[in-house]
Amino acid sequence: MDRIFDLSPAEKLQLVEDLWDDLAAVPATVPVHQWQKDELARRKANLQSYPAPGLSWEEIQLRVRARYGR
Repeated sequence: MDRIFDLSPAEKLQLVEDLWDDLAAVPATVPVHQWQKDELARRKANLQSYPAPGLSWEEIQLRVRARYGR
C-alpha cells in the first residue's frame, strides 16, 4: 500500500483517472444514497417550478475573469 504514496503526482492522477473510469463503466454498481436521490428530486422540482436560462460558455468565462481577474 505504501507504494501508492511513492508514486509521482502524475502517476497518482493517472491512477485516480483509471479508478474513476472503472467505476463509470458500470454506473449501476456505484451506490447512491437516499439523501442524494432526495436532493436530486428537490432540485429537479425546483427547476421545473422556476426554470432558469443557462449561461453560455462565454458568459461563464467573463464572470470568472471578472471575479478572479484572469
